[in-house]
Amino acid sequence: MNVTPRSAAAIMSLSLAAAVLAGCSEQAAGGNDTAAGGSAACDPSAVKLVGQVRNESNPYEASWLAGGDAFAKSVGLTQERLTYDGDSTKQQEQISQILAGDTKCLVMNVLPNGDSDTAPIVKGADQAGAYLVTQWNKPADLKPADYKTWLSHITYNGVESGQQIGDALATAIGGSGGIIALQGVLDTAAAKDRFVGLQNSLKKNTGVTLLDQQAANFSRAEALTVTKTLLTKHGDKVKGIWAANDDMALGALEALQQAGKAGKVAVVGIDAVPDAVSAVKAGTMTATVSSDGSWQGGIGLAIGFCAATGKLKVEDIAAANRAFFAEQFLITKDNAAEFAAPKTNPADFECGNVFNRVAGPLT
Repeated sequence: MNVTPRSAAAIMSLSLAAAVLAGCSEQAAGGNDTAAGGSAACDPSAVKLVGQVRNESNPYEASWLAGGDAFAKSVGLTQERLTYDGDSTKQQEQISQILAGDTKCLVMNVLPNGDSDTAPIVKGADQAGAYLVTQWNKPADLKPADYKTWLSHITYNGVESGQQIGDALATAIGGSGGIIALQGVLDTAAAKDRFVGLQNSLKKNTGVTLLDQQAANFSRAEALTVTKTLLTKHGDKVKGIWAANDDMALGALEALQQAGKAGKVAVVGIDAVPDAVSAVKAGTMTATVSSDGSWQGGIGLAIGFCAATGKLKVEDIAAANRAFFAEQFLITKDNAAEFAAPKTNPADFECGNVFNRVAGPLT
């Protein structure tokens, strides 16, 4: 994808407030406009914002919640932060409890634990009339256009990013040698697509051999353990480590350090979390891909907020914006400095601009 890199988000400027509130309050004040679900538009102060991710120990997901907090503050609200520790049952219970309350002006920005967890969340929100944006995981046949208040599903092209870091890894090891792969949570589109991307890279870089692959569930701790096991099994044959996210890549770096192999094995990941960007900048990690967690945490709430307050009507959302790939950027040592001090453009969260980062429809 040929795009001009923009910095990954960290903390959003409070200048969002004037732009978003001005547009959305104008609609709500008239009293005749309707929100996406067909009910009377909500006063901005009545909107309830909820963000839900797996946990805050993952730096990417922590940045997601931080982005949601910053957006909420910018419009004079607070975000209710929910974490479910990678437990699908706990996630569904949390959603059910939220939907059992007042849902007229409820906005939810949700990371489903796996593809199979998305349908009950969507159906519950639709029945309750709550505005919902989901990200990353959903079955291919489950589509926002079939529901009233499921506004958008946002993801990134995992095949593309998986191949990008695979190609970067191949280059780093000179185009030949053995690598190991650390997969994420297998019941997620992100993990599946990124591994397809690695397989595409291997077809292209025929001198690179996949020695082994194992799921480490997007966890740094699990990646540390798995990497130590695979290093013991394959020894000096391992020239590179492909990780489906940065948290696992950082766990792999720790395992290499413990094994006395720091700097001798190339490592790549995805998410552009601060520690990974720093490692890429320092040359201890080869590459990562920015999926901009802070922007994700804010944009899901912004889309819902604009819909709830009547500025954005579901029937006016283009089909390509109901389920879409967002822009992403490969980060190497050459451009890591650009992402070391990220800043979000406040204009991204104005109601007329919430789909400005659409890279293409999810088909």
